[in-house]
Amino acid sequence: MSETPSGAAPGGLAAPAPAPAFSPLYQQIKSLLVRSLQAGEWQPGQAIPSETELAARFGVSQGTVRKAIDEMAAGNLLVRRQGKGTFVATHAEQATQFRFLRLTADDGSTPTLQRRLLDCRRMRAPLEVSRALLLKSGEPAVQVRRLLLASTPEGLQPVVLDDLWLPGGLFKGLTAERLAAWRGPLYRLFEAEFAVQMIRAEEELRAVVATAADAELLAVALGTPLLSVARLSFTYGDRPVEWRRGLYLTTAHHYRNELH
Repeated sequence: MSETPSGAAPGGLAAPAPAPAFSPLYQQIKSLLVRSLQAGEWQPGQAIPSETELAARFGVSQGTVRKAIDEMAAGNLLVRRQGKGTFVATHAEQATQFRFLRLTADDGSTPTLQRRLLDCRRMRAPLEVSRALLLKSGEPAVQVRRLLLASTPEGLQPVVLDDLWLPGGLFKGLTAERLAAWRGPLYRLFEAEFAVQMIRAEEELRAVVATAADAELLAVALGTPLLSVARLSFTYGDRPVEWRRGLYLTTAHHYRNELH
């Protein structure tokens, strides 16, 4: 007799149509685990139950659970720690902090960036942003503008101008004061205080030139070449929860990505 996870109909999970008729069992277990993460059963940084416990919970083999967890670890949803167990991924971890920031100094080092908050306000988002974030008509958004600065022999140099938008309903209470007081990664603030975890992102890159306003903030000449990185970030259930455009000054830095 083939395994079927507890609470699921044979051949697939009970889900809104159309549902795959022959979803591999480990994929069904993965879906159940993601639902538990989405429901907040295990918080970022917290250990999940052992493979043996999960196998008993779902009524499947330990190998099936292991395959589901392996795939989730490969997708940065979970983190395996040798001899300690498996933990929910968190942006508090050093390795995860730079997962969405690909800026690298030309000498190969990852720069230590300082933040300078420019603005944080609740307002109606532009149409492009509202569509990207699936906001309803009249639904407010939070706009955050900031500079990221790197240390140079001449002092702090702006290298990224960030303009990001967040759904107002998910980020009630996010203020300039709260952002200014926060010392960790921005995505860590989102997961720790607003229960919103960024788990994947889509990006579009293009070459642009600095406008007068951009040039003033980045302390460069009008028309300086910049790299524009537009990012849409998602949480569980493929829900878009952040739209961001970063303007990168690539005089001494470059955008680096690893393809596997």
